[in-house]
Amino acid sequence: MPRRELRLPPHFDPAKTGQVWKVPYLDRAEQARTWAEKHDISPADEDAFRTCLVAVDVQNTFCIPGFELYVGGRSGTGAVDDNRRLCEFIYRNLNRITRICPTLDTHQIMQVFHPIFLVNEEGNHPAPFTRISEEDLREGRWKFNPCLAKNLGISPDGGQDHLLSYAKKLKERDKYDLTIWPYHALLGGIGHALVAAVEEAVFFHGVARCSQPLLEIKGNNPLTEHYSVLGPEVLEGPGGKSIARKHTELVDLLLTFDAIIIAGQAKSHCVAWTVSDLLEEVRTREGSLAEKVYLLEDCTSPVVIPGVVDYTEQADAAFRKFAGAGMHVVRSIDPMEGWPGIRI
Repeated sequence: MPRRELRLPPHFDPAKTGQVWKVPYLDRAEQARTWAEKHDISPADEDAFRTCLVAVDVQNTFCIPGFELYVGGRSGTGAVDDNRRLCEFIYRNLNRITRICPTLDTHQIMQVFHPIFLVNEEGNHPAPFTRISEEDLREGRWKFNPCLAKNLGISPDGGQDHLLSYAKKLKERDKYDLTIWPYHALLGGIGHALVAAVEEAVFFHGVARCSQPLLEIKGNNPLTEHYSVLGPEVLEGPGGKSIARKHTELVDLLLTFDAIIIAGQAKSHCVAWTVSDLLEEVRTREGSLAEKVYLLEDCTSPVVIPGVVDYTEQADAAFRKFAGAGMHVVRSIDPMEGWPGIRI
């Protein structure tokens, strides 16, 4: 018998999605148990058709207005609206989502994409949103900040060699130029935390369905960007020396599910590259596995900084490519039972 879509629980307040607040865990745990009993919600390990929701970087730093890298999209309210719909999707499909995997962009001060990593001839750091090309480095407009060498366990020359090699590899792999981002998602800081409304929904689901959320840390390697949860932008440094590796274990786990649902921020960066890496892995195994993937288009927005950058077109082009490869672009507001291939 198909599992019916649920109504929203009374504690959910959509007006608080764009705010930071403390989740009352004990209250929500008791309410989740009662909700599961009332609506005959079974433990997740009894699911015959297993679904995993991957919530990419739904963190304060990207999703709360006024934080460092708020993803407003062209509307200006992008991430807030996305997360309201994401919470509603989780609650309405509490009995259909087997497991939730939130990813956490996780940084420290000294990282290749933070201003402190580079200096110019005057000793100044690049401003946020500066894009650094291989040519900029070769011509000396920007260079490795030698003050970081000991902290990173490399020499000043080694740092410069790394930057040159890194920029070249980005170009070879058809990636974005190295972008200098504002300090963000700093480990231990409030920006690193999940958005409270989403954290609450994930917690409520975990208790109601006896399903442990799978939190995936990414981005803490100081020598490479790490948009995708499945792998960093660059794997090798100068001379082919390994600096990072792909997260094939997570790919293996995700592909054990019958449906992989992906949402989060930002559509143009961490979501797009996560899906792109997943597609690349699928193609090396069995192309038809792409049909397991469902992209919640109304729960993700592109990076748009008015007057500075707008990645809307790149994000939309990426989603068209994914759809062309067999993945499903869907909306959270549409009933899951109407999605192609879903058996719930």
